[in-house]
Amino acid sequence: MTSQRSCAIAIACAAFVTSVAHAAPPELRWDWNLRARHEQVDDEAFAREGALTTLRLRAGFDARLPRGFGVRLEGEGVLADDDRANTTANGRAEYPAIADPEGAEINQAFLRWEGTRMAATLGRQRINLDNQRWIGAVGWRQNEQTFDAAQIELKPAKDWQVRYAWLDRAHRVNGDRARDPLLRERALDTHLLNVAHTRGIQRWVGYAYLHEDRDVARASSATYGVRWNAGRVTEGRGWGLTVEAAQQRDYGGNPDDFAHGYWLVEPSITHAGIAWRAGWEHLGGNGRHALQTPLATLHAFNGWADKFTTTPPGGLEDVYAGAGGKLPRGLEWAVTWHHYRADAGGRYGREWDASLAFPVGRQVKGLAKIADYRSDGFARDTRKLWLQLEWSR
Repeated sequence: MTSQRSCAIAIACAAFVTSVAHAAPPELRWDWNLRARHEQVDDEAFAREGALTTLRLRAGFDARLPRGFGVRLEGEGVLADDDRANTTANGRAEYPAIADPEGAEINQAFLRWEGTRMAATLGRQRINLDNQRWIGAVGWRQNEQTFDAAQIELKPAKDWQVRYAWLDRAHRVNGDRARDPLLRERALDTHLLNVAHTRGIQRWVGYAYLHEDRDVARASSATYGVRWNAGRVTEGRGWGLTVEAAQQRDYGGNPDDFAHGYWLVEPSITHAGIAWRAGWEHLGGNGRHALQTPLATLHAFNGWADKFTTTPPGGLEDVYAGAGGKLPRGLEWAVTWHHYRADAGGRYGREWDASLAFPVGRQVKGLAKIADYRSDGFARDTRKLWLQLEWSR
Protein backbone atom coordinates (compact mmCIF):
# COMPACT_ATOMS: atom_id res chain seq x y z
CA MET A 1 0.00 0.00 0.00
CA THR A 2 2.83 2.40 0.84
CA SER A 3 4.60 1.77 -2.47
CA GLN A 4 1.29 2.39 -4.25
CA ARG A 5 0.98 5.74 -2.48
CA SER A 6 4.54 6.66 -3.52
CA CYS A 7 3.79 5.75 -7.15
CA ALA A 8 0.57 7.76 -7.06
CA ILE A 9 2.44 10.80 -5.75
CA ALA A 10 5.09 10.48 -8.48
CA ILE A 11 2.47 10.09 -11.24
CA ALA A 12 0.49 13.08 -9.99
CA CYS A 13 3.65 15.24 -9.90
CA ALA A 14 4.65 14.18 -13.40
CA ALA A 15 1.19 14.88 -14.82
CA PHE A 16 1.05 18.30 -13.22
CA VAL A 17 4.55 19.24 -14.35
CA THR A 18 3.73 18.23 -17.92
CA SER A 19 0.60 20.37 -18.00
CA VAL A 20 2.31 23.44 -16.52
CA ALA A 21 5.43 23.05 -18.68
CA HIS A 22 3.25 23.27 -21.82
CA ALA A 23 2.04 26.69 -20.68
CA ALA A 24 5.51 28.31 -20.82
CA PRO A 25 9.11 27.14 -21.25
CA PRO A 26 10.70 26.41 -17.85
CA GLU A 27 13.83 28.14 -16.56
CA LEU A 28 16.47 25.45 -15.93
CA ARG A 29 19.46 25.43 -13.57
CA TRP A 30 21.89 22.49 -13.49
CA ASP A 31 24.28 21.47 -10.69
CA TRP A 32 26.58 18.59 -9.88
CA ASN A 33 28.86 17.32 -7.13
CA LEU A 34 31.68 14.77 -7.43
CA ARG A 35 33.19 13.27 -4.28
CA ALA A 36 36.08 10.79 -4.05
CA ARG A 37 36.80 9.18 -0.68
CA HIS A 38 39.03 6.55 0.87
CA GLU A 39 37.92 5.17 4.24
CA GLN A 40 39.99 2.80 6.36
CA VAL A 41 38.76 1.00 9.50
CA ASP A 42 40.78 -0.92 12.10
CA ASP A 43 38.17 -2.50 14.40
CA GLU A 44 39.52 -5.05 16.88
CA ALA A 45 36.23 -6.97 16.67
CA PHE A 46 37.41 -8.13 13.21
CA ALA A 47 40.51 -10.07 12.24
CA ARG A 48 40.91 -7.97 9.09
CA GLU A 49 41.10 -4.24 8.54
CA GLY A 50 38.49 -2.68 6.29
CA ALA A 51 39.18 -0.29 3.42
CA LEU A 52 36.87 1.24 0.85
CA THR A 53 37.52 3.68 -2.00
CA THR A 54 34.45 5.27 -3.56
CA LEU A 55 33.53 7.86 -6.17
CA ARG A 56 30.12 9.51 -5.93
CA LEU A 57 28.48 11.68 -8.62
CA ARG A 58 25.32 13.59 -7.75
CA ALA A 59 23.71 15.69 -10.48
CA GLY A 60 20.37 17.37 -10.89
CA PHE A 61 18.40 20.31 -12.17
CA ASP A 62 15.80 22.79 -10.96
CA ALA A 63 13.06 23.92 -13.32
CA ARG A 64 11.22 27.13 -12.43
CA LEU A 65 7.66 27.08 -13.73
CA PRO A 66 4.91 29.74 -13.81
CA ARG A 67 2.72 30.66 -10.81
CA GLY A 68 5.41 29.94 -8.21
CA PHE A 69 5.85 26.27 -9.10
CA GLY A 70 9.13 24.45 -9.56
CA VAL A 71 10.55 20.97 -10.03
CA ARG A 72 13.71 19.33 -8.72
CA LEU A 73 15.13 16.12 -10.20
CA GLU A 74 18.39 14.73 -8.82
CA GLY A 75 20.19 11.42 -9.23
CA GLU A 76 23.31 9.96 -7.68
CA GLY A 77 25.59 7.06 -8.44
CA VAL A 78 28.44 5.47 -6.47
CA LEU A 79 31.36 3.39 -7.77
CA ALA A 80 33.23 1.37 -5.15
CA ASP A 81 36.37 -0.73 -4.84
CA ASP A 82 34.77 -2.89 -2.14
CA ASP A 83 36.89 -6.05 -1.91
CA ARG A 84 37.99 -5.19 1.65
CA ALA A 85 34.84 -3.79 3.27
CA ASN A 86 31.34 -4.82 4.24
CA THR A 87 29.21 -2.27 2.40
CA THR A 88 26.02 -4.10 3.55
CA ALA A 89 25.46 -4.94 -0.14
CA ASN A 90 28.46 -7.13 -1.06
CA GLY A 91 28.22 -9.92 1.51
CA ARG A 92 31.75 -9.47 2.93
CA ALA A 93 30.77 -9.81 6.58
CA GLU A 94 34.34 -10.73 7.59
CA TYR A 95 35.27 -7.04 7.22
CA PRO A 96 34.11 -4.00 9.23
CA ALA A 97 31.04 -2.22 7.89
CA ILE A 98 31.53 0.87 5.70
CA ALA A 99 28.06 1.86 4.53
CA ASP A 100 28.89 3.31 1.10
CA PRO A 101 27.68 0.61 -1.32
CA GLU A 102 27.93 0.80 -5.08
CA GLY A 103 24.70 1.71 -6.85
CA ALA A 104 22.59 4.39 -8.51
CA GLU A 105 19.21 5.86 -7.65
CA ILE A 106 16.94 8.88 -7.81
CA ASN A 107 17.87 11.01 -4.82
CA GLN A 108 15.26 13.75 -5.15
CA ALA A 109 12.23 14.19 -7.39
CA PHE A 110 9.68 16.71 -6.20
CA LEU A 111 7.20 19.39 -7.15
CA ARG A 112 7.40 22.62 -5.14
CA TRP A 113 5.22 25.70 -4.87
CA GLU A 114 6.40 28.91 -3.18
CA GLY A 115 4.25 31.86 -2.17
CA THR A 116 4.89 34.93 -0.04
CA ARG A 117 4.44 33.22 3.34
CA MET A 118 3.98 29.60 2.42
CA ALA A 119 5.74 26.84 0.51
CA ALA A 120 4.76 23.24 -0.20
CA THR A 121 6.87 20.33 -1.46
CA LEU A 122 5.55 16.99 -2.69
CA GLY A 123 7.72 14.03 -3.66
CA ARG A 124 11.12 12.56 -2.80
CA GLN A 125 13.09 15.21 -0.93
CA ARG A 126 15.90 16.01 1.47
CA ILE A 127 14.70 17.11 4.95
CA ASN A 128 17.02 18.59 7.59
CA LEU A 129 15.52 19.94 10.82
CA ASP A 130 17.55 22.09 13.24
CA ASN A 131 20.94 20.44 13.89
CA GLN A 132 19.72 17.13 12.36
CA ARG A 133 19.74 15.38 15.74
CA TRP A 134 16.31 13.93 15.07
CA ILE A 135 15.71 14.36 11.33
CA GLY A 136 18.48 14.64 8.72
CA ALA A 137 19.83 13.60 5.33
CA VAL A 138 23.06 11.94 6.58
CA GLY A 139 25.07 13.97 4.08
CA TRP A 140 28.34 12.39 5.21
CA ARG A 141 27.56 9.08 3.54
CA GLN A 142 27.95 8.85 -0.23
CA ASN A 143 24.30 7.88 -0.67
CA GLU A 144 22.30 10.24 1.50
CA GLN A 145 18.93 9.63 3.15
CA THR A 146 15.87 11.15 1.52
CA PHE A 147 12.13 10.82 2.08
CA ASP A 148 9.00 10.37 0.01
CA ALA A 149 7.04 13.10 1.73
CA ALA A 150 4.65 16.03 1.67
CA GLN A 151 5.97 19.14 3.42
CA ILE A 152 4.44 22.55 4.19
CA GLU A 153 6.48 25.55 5.37
CA LEU A 154 4.73 28.62 6.81
CA LYS A 155 6.07 32.05 7.79
CA PRO A 156 3.15 33.73 9.61
CA ALA A 157 5.53 36.53 10.65
CA LYS A 158 9.15 37.38 9.89
CA ASP A 159 10.36 35.90 13.19
CA TRP A 160 8.22 32.74 13.09
CA GLN A 161 8.59 29.60 11.00
CA VAL A 162 6.38 26.50 11.02
CA ARG A 163 7.29 23.27 9.22
CA TYR A 164 5.08 20.22 8.94
CA ALA A 165 5.93 17.07 7.01
CA TRP A 166 4.29 13.72 6.49
CA LEU A 167 6.77 10.96 5.64
CA ASP A 168 5.64 7.99 3.56
CA ARG A 169 9.00 6.28 3.03
CA ALA A 170 12.65 6.66 4.07
CA HIS A 171 15.31 5.81 1.46
CA ARG A 172 18.27 4.86 3.61
CA VAL A 173 22.00 5.38 3.10
CA ASN A 174 22.63 1.67 2.44
CA GLY A 175 20.98 1.94 -0.97
CA ASP A 176 18.75 -0.36 -2.99
CA ARG A 177 21.30 -3.20 -3.11
CA ALA A 178 21.62 -3.85 0.63
CA ARG A 179 21.29 -7.55 1.49
CA ASP A 180 18.82 -6.73 4.30
CA PRO A 181 15.64 -5.15 2.85
CA LEU A 182 15.19 -3.12 6.05
CA LEU A 183 18.49 -1.37 5.34
CA ARG A 184 17.28 -0.26 1.89
CA GLU A 185 14.17 1.67 2.85
CA ARG A 186 11.43 1.84 5.46
CA ALA A 187 7.68 2.27 5.01
CA LEU A 188 6.52 5.05 7.33
CA ASP A 189 3.48 6.94 8.53
CA THR A 190 5.41 9.71 10.28
CA HIS A 191 4.31 13.24 11.18
CA LEU A 192 6.87 15.98 11.87
CA LEU A 193 5.98 19.38 13.37
CA ASN A 194 8.70 21.98 14.00
CA VAL A 195 7.89 25.54 15.17
CA ALA A 196 10.72 28.10 15.45
CA HIS A 197 10.75 31.65 16.82
CA THR A 198 13.74 33.98 16.44
CA ARG A 199 14.15 37.01 18.68
CA GLY A 200 17.39 38.95 18.44
CA ILE A 201 20.26 36.57 19.15
CA GLN A 202 17.90 33.89 20.50
CA ARG A 203 16.13 31.08 18.69
CA TRP A 204 13.40 28.97 20.28
CA VAL A 205 12.18 25.72 18.74
CA GLY A 206 9.37 23.40 19.79
CA TYR A 207 8.85 20.08 18.05
CA ALA A 208 6.73 16.95 17.94
CA TYR A 209 7.95 13.99 15.88
CA LEU A 210 5.38 11.17 15.69
CA HIS A 211 7.33 8.40 14.01
CA GLU A 212 5.52 5.23 12.97
CA ASP A 213 7.63 2.60 11.24
CA ARG A 214 5.32 0.24 9.35
CA ASP A 215 8.11 -2.28 8.75
CA VAL A 216 9.48 -2.47 12.32
CA ALA A 217 6.81 -1.65 14.89
CA ARG A 218 9.32 -1.50 17.76
CA ALA A 219 11.10 1.39 16.01
CA SER A 220 8.01 3.61 16.34
CA SER A 221 8.14 6.47 18.86
CA ALA A 222 6.74 9.90 19.72
CA THR A 223 9.25 12.61 20.64
CA TYR A 224 8.30 16.00 22.09
CA GLY A 225 10.92 18.63 22.84
CA VAL A 226 12.12 22.21 23.05
CA ARG A 227 15.42 23.70 21.92
CA TRP A 228 16.93 27.11 22.70
CA ASN A 229 20.15 28.61 21.46
CA ALA A 230 21.71 32.05 21.56
CA GLY A 231 25.08 33.54 20.74
CA ARG A 232 27.08 36.32 19.22
CA VAL A 233 30.48 36.21 17.50
CA THR A 234 32.11 39.32 16.03
CA GLU A 235 35.70 39.80 14.86
CA GLY A 236 36.81 36.41 16.18
CA ARG A 237 35.36 36.86 19.69
CA GLY A 238 32.05 35.81 21.18
CA TRP A 239 29.98 33.18 22.91
CA GLY A 240 27.17 30.70 22.35
CA LEU A 241 24.87 28.45 24.33
CA THR A 242 22.49 25.65 23.31
CA VAL A 243 20.03 23.92 25.65
CA GLU A 244 17.60 21.21 24.58
CA ALA A 245 15.24 18.83 26.38
CA ALA A 246 12.87 16.17 25.04
CA GLN A 247 10.91 13.10 26.01
CA GLN A 248 10.40 10.02 23.86
CA ARG A 249 7.56 7.55 24.35
CA ASP A 250 6.20 4.48 22.60
CA TYR A 251 3.87 5.27 19.70
CA GLY A 252 1.71 3.66 17.05
CA GLY A 253 1.97 -0.10 16.90
CA ASN A 254 5.00 -0.34 19.20
CA PRO A 255 4.26 -3.13 21.71
CA ASP A 256 6.80 -1.80 24.23
CA ASP A 257 5.91 0.64 27.02
CA PHE A 258 8.65 3.22 27.66
CA ALA A 259 9.42 6.86 28.37
CA HIS A 260 12.98 8.17 28.03
CA GLY A 261 14.43 11.63 28.53
CA TYR A 262 16.87 13.56 26.38
CA TRP A 263 18.85 16.67 27.18
CA LEU A 264 21.74 18.65 25.78
CA VAL A 265 23.75 21.52 27.24
CA GLU A 266 26.49 23.00 25.03
CA PRO A 267 28.26 26.29 25.85
CA SER A 268 30.92 27.74 23.55
CA ILE A 269 33.43 30.58 23.60
CA THR A 270 35.26 32.05 20.62
CA HIS A 271 38.56 33.85 21.20
CA ALA A 272 41.22 34.86 18.69
CA GLY A 273 39.29 33.06 15.97
CA ILE A 274 39.26 29.71 17.79
CA ALA A 275 35.89 28.31 18.88
CA TRP A 276 36.01 26.30 22.11
CA ARG A 277 32.99 24.22 23.07
CA ALA A 278 31.96 21.70 25.69
CA GLY A 279 28.82 19.65 26.02
CA TRP A 280 26.80 17.08 27.88
CA GLU A 281 24.30 15.02 25.90
CA HIS A 282 22.01 12.52 27.60
CA LEU A 283 20.00 9.79 25.84
CA GLY A 284 17.93 7.92 28.40
CA GLY A 285 17.86 4.15 28.81
CA ASN A 286 16.74 1.67 31.47
CA GLY A 287 18.91 -1.36 30.68
CA ARG A 288 16.27 -2.96 28.46
CA HIS A 289 15.36 -0.14 26.07
CA ALA A 290 16.79 3.26 25.17
CA LEU A 291 15.90 6.46 23.34
CA GLN A 292 16.65 6.18 19.60
CA THR A 293 17.02 8.67 16.74
CA PRO A 294 16.63 6.47 13.62
CA LEU A 295 16.04 9.33 11.15
CA ALA A 296 18.94 11.51 12.32
CA THR A 297 22.26 12.38 10.71
CA LEU A 298 23.90 9.99 13.16
CA HIS A 299 27.53 10.38 12.08
CA ALA A 300 27.51 13.99 13.34
CA PHE A 301 26.82 12.94 16.95
CA ASN A 302 28.56 10.91 19.66
CA GLY A 303 31.83 10.50 17.80
CA TRP A 304 32.90 9.82 14.24
CA ALA A 305 33.80 6.20 15.03
CA ASP A 306 30.01 5.56 14.85
CA LYS A 307 29.88 3.31 17.90
CA PHE A 308 26.59 4.78 19.11
CA THR A 309 24.46 5.11 15.98
CA THR A 310 22.11 2.78 17.87
CA THR A 311 21.81 3.82 21.51
CA PRO A 312 22.70 0.90 23.83
CA PRO A 313 19.87 -0.38 26.09
CA GLY A 314 21.55 1.30 29.05
CA GLY A 315 21.29 4.73 27.42
CA LEU A 316 24.18 7.09 26.74
CA GLU A 317 25.84 10.05 28.41
CA ASP A 318 28.33 11.82 26.14
CA VAL A 319 30.49 14.44 27.83
CA TYR A 320 32.66 16.16 25.24
CA ALA A 321 34.97 19.11 24.61
CA GLY A 322 36.49 20.44 21.44
CA ALA A 323 37.96 23.31 19.50
CA GLY A 324 38.14 24.43 15.90
CA GLY A 325 39.19 27.32 13.75
CA LYS A 326 40.76 28.58 10.54
CA LEU A 327 44.40 28.79 9.49
CA PRO A 328 46.16 30.61 6.65
CA ARG A 329 45.72 29.33 3.07
CA GLY A 330 42.10 28.38 3.68
CA LEU A 331 42.77 25.57 6.15
CA GLU A 332 40.08 24.64 8.70
CA TRP A 333 40.72 22.35 11.68
CA ALA A 334 38.69 20.71 14.44
CA VAL A 335 39.48 18.43 17.40
CA THR A 336 36.97 16.82 19.80
CA TRP A 337 37.27 14.52 22.83
CA HIS A 338 34.39 12.34 24.08
CA HIS A 339 33.83 10.40 27.28
CA TYR A 340 30.95 7.90 27.11
CA ARG A 341 28.99 6.41 30.00
CA ALA A 342 25.71 4.54 30.37
CA ASP A 343 22.64 6.30 31.75
CA ALA A 344 22.01 3.18 33.83
CA GLY A 345 25.60 3.26 35.20
CA GLY A 346 28.93 2.00 33.87
CA ARG A 347 31.59 3.22 31.46
CA TYR A 348 31.57 2.71 27.69
CA GLY A 349 34.77 4.29 26.41
CA ARG A 350 36.61 7.40 25.17
CA GLU A 351 37.25 8.87 21.75
CA TRP A 352 39.39 11.46 19.98
CA ASP A 353 38.28 12.94 16.65
CA ALA A 354 40.21 15.36 14.43
CA SER A 355 39.80 16.83 10.95
CA LEU A 356 41.62 19.16 8.57
CA ALA A 357 39.86 20.70 5.56
CA PHE A 358 41.85 22.42 2.81
CA PRO A 359 41.21 23.95 -0.62
CA VAL A 360 42.61 22.35 -3.77
CA GLY A 361 42.06 24.87 -6.51
CA ARG A 362 38.96 27.02 -6.88
CA GLN A 363 36.24 24.35 -6.96
CA VAL A 364 37.86 21.46 -5.11
CA LYS A 365 37.95 20.89 -1.35
CA GLY A 366 40.06 18.32 0.46
CA LEU A 367 39.48 16.68 3.82
CA ALA A 368 41.54 14.46 6.13
CA LYS A 369 39.76 13.06 9.15
CA ILE A 370 40.46 10.53 11.92
CA ALA A 371 38.57 8.89 14.80
CA ASP A 372 40.13 6.87 17.62
CA TYR A 373 37.74 5.02 19.97
CA ARG A 374 39.12 3.26 23.06
CA SER A 375 36.73 0.83 24.73
CA ASP A 376 36.15 0.62 28.49
CA GLY A 377 33.84 -2.35 28.06
CA PHE A 378 31.50 -1.38 25.22
CA ALA A 379 32.37 -2.60 21.69
CA ARG A 380 36.07 -2.88 20.77
CA ASP A 381 38.88 -0.40 20.11
CA THR A 382 38.39 1.18 16.68
CA ARG A 383 40.40 3.58 14.56
CA LYS A 384 39.13 5.20 11.36
CA LEU A 385 40.78 7.33 8.69
CA TRP A 386 39.21 9.27 5.82
CA LEU A 387 40.82 11.07 2.87
CA GLN A 388 38.46 12.96 0.59
CA LEU A 389 38.31 15.29 -2.41
CA GLU A 390 35.10 17.04 -3.44
CA TRP A 391 34.22 19.03 -6.56
CA SER A 392 31.05 21.13 -6.76
CA ARG A 393 29.37 23.31 -9.34
